[in-house]
Amino acid sequence: MQRVIVVGGGLAGVRAVEALRSRGYEGALTLVSAERHRPYDRPPLSKAVLAGDSDDTTVDADWDALRCELLLGERATGLRPAEPGRGGVVASTAGDLPFDGLVIATGAAPVTLPGDGRQHVLRTIDDARDLRARLTAGARVVIIGAGWIGAEVATTAAAKGCEVTVVEAADAPLAGALGAEVGALTAPWYAEAGVELRTGVKVAEVRDGGLVLAGGAHVAADVVVTGIGVRPDLSWLAGSGLLLERGVVTDASFRACQGEAEPGSARPDIVAVGDCAAWWSGRYGRRLLVEHWDTALNAPDIAAATLLGQGAAYDAAPYFWSEQFGRMVQYAGDHAASERLVHRGDPSGRKWALVWLTGDRLDAVLTVDRPRDLVQARRVIAAGTPVDPDAVADPEVPVRQAVRG
Repeated sequence: MQRVIVVGGGLAGVRAVEALRSRGYEGALTLVSAERHRPYDRPPLSKAVLAGDSDDTTVDADWDALRCELLLGERATGLRPAEPGRGGVVASTAGDLPFDGLVIATGAAPVTLPGDGRQHVLRTIDDARDLRARLTAGARVVIIGAGWIGAEVATTAAAKGCEVTVVEAADAPLAGALGAEVGALTAPWYAEAGVELRTGVKVAEVRDGGLVLAGGAHVAADVVVTGIGVRPDLSWLAGSGLLLERGVVTDASFRACQGEAEPGSARPDIVAVGDCAAWWSGRYGRRLLVEHWDTALNAPDIAAATLLGQGAAYDAAPYFWSEQFGRMVQYAGDHAASERLVHRGDPSGRKWALVWLTGDRLDAVLTVDRPRDLVQARRVIAAGTPVDPDAVADPEVPVRQAVRG
């Protein structure tokens, strides 16, 4: 392999470059990023950058030592693969880029709503800086979506003295991620922070001066922030022959699959990682699309090993965190097929946790200001060791002591 192209300048792309070099790749290496900035970390955008505590989240990477050509402000526009194992060409605004190996790490783009009114999103550092300038005391800020990003923006806007309203189509915050029963436990946090939360409210369109709701009512706003999710950036892959199903379909080693239907056939010379990859999880027996920092940090090492023919599979349990309304919220695992939800502590208090079980297997954990629970539960989930359901429900019993010997 003589030439590898990495498309995408987010954390997954950077980590792929680093992993390729650390695993011994000596050939030409190019990273293509649609953004003009040097690669940076995204989690601080909705936290320190938006709050004004930081303005630089550039990734600490020595690009000269990595011997990586950076094509900043350039966008991939198409992919023309050759036969499997023989590379191909990435079409881009910088010209055609031939490759022997390709890493697809183009991430995802925010979903917006109909209407000609200005909608702020929070995906890039320019987005964060622009929104930060508008979060002034007394500004009427309406946030569409009470998910992770919506809650974090609401936290910062309220702290800056804005008049904040959050509208959510579901019956509770975080219903899409955690389910309405669990998400409802976070609803009181909004009122505590002086934020008006309106659930079960659907937005028809965004206009200058605010929102039009599905029933025709109007919500006035000086600033509208849309935080209703993201979609993988796949448009440049149309017609490539790769299998695209919510994301780039890959096997457990992140090899991109081609064909008309799943599972398709995996290519040894193209891998996909990060927010754009729908990878097969042997742990959960289904395909996962995990749009969180931890996966972008760790999965590229496996993708690089795969591209270099070193053989590896990714089997980590998903993990993410969110800082909202003065609380650290952390989650690990996957509860989609769990049988039982168990409380560890009183959710009306400041510190509590939840665990999801299937029989005596710990599937997932959610913690609110209980970091020790998170660390211990994460290890138990990774090991797959059985637990005593009664013991794990007792907040006074450390999670590690609930493991059955």
